[in-house]
Amino acid sequence: MHYQPQKNLLQQRIILVTGASDGIGREAALTYARYGANLILLGRNEEKLRDVAQEIEASGGAPARWYTLDLLTCTPTSCTELAQRIATHYPRLDGVLHNAGLLGEVRPMAEQDPAIWQQVMQVNINGTFFLTQALLPLLLQSDSGSLIFTSSSVGRQGRANWGAYAASKFATEGMMQVLAEEYQGRLRVNCINPGGTRTKMRASAFPTEDPQKLKTPADIMPLYLWLMGDDSRRKTGMTFDAQPGRKAGIAQ
Repeated sequence: MHYQPQKNLLQQRIILVTGASDGIGREAALTYARYGANLILLGRNEEKLRDVAQEIEASGGAPARWYTLDLLTCTPTSCTELAQRIATHYPRLDGVLHNAGLLGEVRPMAEQDPAIWQQVMQVNINGTFFLTQALLPLLLQSDSGSLIFTSSSVGRQGRANWGAYAASKFATEGMMQVLAEEYQGRLRVNCINPGGTRTKMRASAFPTEDPQKLKTPADIMPLYLWLMGDDSRRKTGMTFDAQPGRKAGIAQ
């Protein structure tokens, strides 16, 4: 995507990013901060989150806060308590990027481990829903809120061996569409399909792939900026490809 945002695109915006300690989430947090946003970082690893917050501040960004949350073990109660903690420091949320996710196993349905299947659903759907529900009151305090979920090409066209992950991403697309209709005119809700990107999850899914043939998280940030800022104000209930035209599968 060719997009040249204004440097103050996200000035004074309060944006929460899940999975902010690594990969696409980390890059999104750093990028949003460069364009003026105040960041709230969520993830499992406090040390890594602190490192991202320090990098934001060292680069001249507004001081970021971080909170540890494991979507694998979170509950509606723990997410509500987290939202209450956030609300003591911030009057609203102008954006939420749901980036955290779990791949699970890439193998035929007949061989899928039911326990791992349930873990994928807990992280990608249940935990993400619990957190979204808890954060909605803060998002609705914004006059230009943007809620972004992370999808996948296998969330629109199922592919062999992608069982739990594909099913969870179909559900993610459905959750996005329902929320977009429920909050039409009050909150923008969309999905981003990052496409094959140089991350640890990608390396786990395609261990033989040459990572040098993949886009980096930084390469796909224009779409993340566009959807979080006001230039996409009329867009809701849609899924956007960060790498349009890219064929699914191992990078050639």
